[in-house]
This record gives sequence, structure tokens and C-alpha cells, in this order.
Amino acid sequence: MRKIKSFLGGLGLVALLALGLALWSRLPPAAVGGLLLLLVLWLLLTRRGRQTLSVAGVGISTLGQRIGASSVIVIGIAGVVGVLVALLAMGDGFQATLQQTGSNDTAIVLRGGSNAELNSVLERDDLGVIADAPGVARGSDGKPLASAELSVVADLPKKSEPGAEANVSIRGVGDEAWALRPNVKIVQGRRFRPGLRELVVGQGALRQFAGLEVGHQLRLAGQEWTIVGEFVSRDSHDSELWGDAQTVAAAYRRGSSAQSVTVRLTSPAAFGTFKAALLADPRLKVDVSTTREYYTKQSEGLTKVIRAVGITVGTIMAIGAVFGALNTMFAAIAARAREIATLRAIGFRGVPVVAAVLLETMLLALLGGVLGGFVTWLIFNGYTASTLGSNFSQVVFQFRVSPQLLWTGLKWAMAIGFIGGLLPAVRAARLPVTTALRES
Repeated sequence: MRKIKSFLGGLGLVALLALGLALWSRLPPAAVGGLLLLLVLWLLLTRRGRQTLSVAGVGISTLGQRIGASSVIVIGIAGVVGVLVALLAMGDGFQATLQQTGSNDTAIVLRGGSNAELNSVLERDDLGVIADAPGVARGSDGKPLASAELSVVADLPKKSEPGAEANVSIRGVGDEAWALRPNVKIVQGRRFRPGLRELVVGQGALRQFAGLEVGHQLRLAGQEWTIVGEFVSRDSHDSELWGDAQTVAAAYRRGSSAQSVTVRLTSPAAFGTFKAALLADPRLKVDVSTTREYYTKQSEGLTKVIRAVGITVGTIMAIGAVFGALNTMFAAIAARAREIATLRAIGFRGVPVVAAVLLETMLLALLGGVLGGFVTWLIFNGYTASTLGSNFSQVVFQFRVSPQLLWTGLKWAMAIGFIGGLLPAVRAARLPVTTALRES
């Protein structure tokens, strides 16, 4: 019966800890600040709080003598925070790059049932119907601001891995594409000329692939193409090469079809009218979304995978860090058994002892969290990487180590410190005074 009660008690403690961690992970900074203020007031204004400060002060003053053992906690938790924040920063950076590509005043039209441009085909007759739909803005020449585009994939050698190749997206566009995307700026060379096998390259693709410098030639679809310009867009288009739509279509034998049509709307409010008109047209079978919605969806799958991997790896490492903290704090408690017993003998209750041990452990955890976050920010914030996007081509993006991610890392560090210090703290408070004095 006693074993059953012990088992149920342990199970209840685990459930309580799990619930506490779930609530802790959702607390905003203001709530955490409120809890910290209450803790400070308790430490300063209550008798047990002042006793806790006294006990914690003695333990903290001896950290220098236990530098090796203490560093196990700090370095272990720093590693957990560093890996977690780095992986989450990767996901956030990829998502931000794709989300920056779109806007609410532009819309993209794909064939019905297509989830990406590579899977879509729009016939020539469809293109005119889409461009003339209500809600499409017109330029100074009176023509609709609509760009029928192609997206094909080519293999190019990577700079980072000599001999290795990766996919790069080549987008066939017309003159309207520049008006639709005013953020795309030529920074070197010039735009491609219609009808010629000329390309302009995004800065992201230029950093990732060899042989894309202005003036260089490359062979695509059995033909020689010349790089005539370099552009910057600060979104996913930075990972692409652009060329004349008709020339790209001829080289890749796409005829007069396109894969997508991007339009400028008269206003974000006009999207509903534009979409309703296309969906109601019996000549068309299309999917319509704003470009912001489209590119956000393209990032969701990979972002979820990266986050899941980050949390899984972080959890596994956190378990190791908890055991490291447990071993360190149990050893510290054993070494200070006489001291703790003496404090208990002169009137210190169990609560100050438990709180003091937890304060010491969480201080070390806080140092580990700050160290891990700082090192990760120093190394990875703004770090450029690439991964496979929805069109099976490389998307170049930058890691984003945001304050929110650093805050998440600190909360993980404090949670590890709390769990790692809880059992040693309870043991210290429950240790019989006579036994502790005799064993010391």
C-alpha cells in the first residue's frame, strides 16, 4: 500500500510539474516580471524570506570554491538554450523571408488545385481573362498591372561545396513584374532585354551559387545565357534568376502558357471582388490568394518541421541538463549537510532551505541562459543559409535571433534550473538534523 501511495505521489508530482511548465511557457514578460516582484517582496518583507536570503547568501558565496561543479550547470544549460534558439531562429528567418515576399495589395492566380507554381499551368486564353478581371489596377498607359510568369528549376554548382549542385529557380517575367515589385532594385549592371537570352541574378543566389557574377555566361536548357545584372529584393526573390518570360518559355518548351499570374489590386479591399469574379467565371478553374497569404502558406510546413525539431532536440538536451543539475546540487547539498543541519537546529524551517537551494540553482541556470543566448546571437543573428523551398529550389534566408526567441531561451533555462534544483532542495529540507550532523 505504501508503494502504491508513493507511486501515485510521484505521478502527481510529475503531472503538477508538467502543468506548471506548460503555464510557465505561456507567461508573457509582464507576468514573469510580476512574479519576480512578488518574490523580491517576499524575500525582503517576511521572516522566512529573510532566512532564505541568509541561506542562499552562504551557498552563493561558496560557488567560487565549486567552480567546476557549478560550470556543469551553466555550460549544460547554455548548450540547451543555444541549440534551441538557433533552430527556432532558422525557422523564423525562413518564415520571415517568405512572408516579406508578399503583400495584401497584390494577388497571385494559379491553376485550381495547385499548391505551388511548379504544379500550375495557365493557358494563354486564361491570362487575358485574369488580367481584365475587376479589381486589377492599371498603369499610366492604361494596361492592367498583371504579370504572367514561369518558374523553372535548374542545377547550378554551389560555392560552399565544390563539385556539389543545387536547384535554383529561374523566373520568366515581363516588364510588368518590375512595376508589381518595386522593392526589386538593380544594384549592378542592367535589366535583361526582351527576346534575348539574358538573366539578372538575386543577391542571395549570387552568394550561394558559382558563376553568376555579372558578365559571366552559363548554359541552361542547352543554350548560352549571359548574366547582365544583379538585383536585391530582401525577400525570397533574392534566391532567383530572372529572365524574359517568352525567352524562358521557348528555351524550356513551355509554349504560350504560364504558371502563375500576379496582379496589382486597386486596393487590398478589392481582393474579394477580384477573387469572386475569377471563381465565378466558367472559363476558369483557378485558385486565388493574396501574395502574402500564398507565401505564408509556402513557409508553414517547413517552419513547423524546424520548430518541432528544435523543441525535440532542446527537450532531449534539457533532460541531460536536468540530470547534470541534479548531480551537481545533490553533491553540493551533501558537502553542506552539517551547515544545513546547524541552520535547521537553530530554527530555520524547511521552506527557507528549499527556496535557498532553488535560488542558487536558478541563478546558475540564468547565467547559463544568458550565456547561451548571447553566444547564439553573436554567431547566428543575420547568418545566411539556404534550404529547399516549395518550388524545389534553394531559398536563401537569414537567421533571426529575436528578443522573443532569447526570452524563450531564458524561460527554458529557468525551468531547467527549477526542476534540477527541486529534488535536492526537498532532500536538504527533509534531512533529519541528527543524521546530517552524524554523517558530516
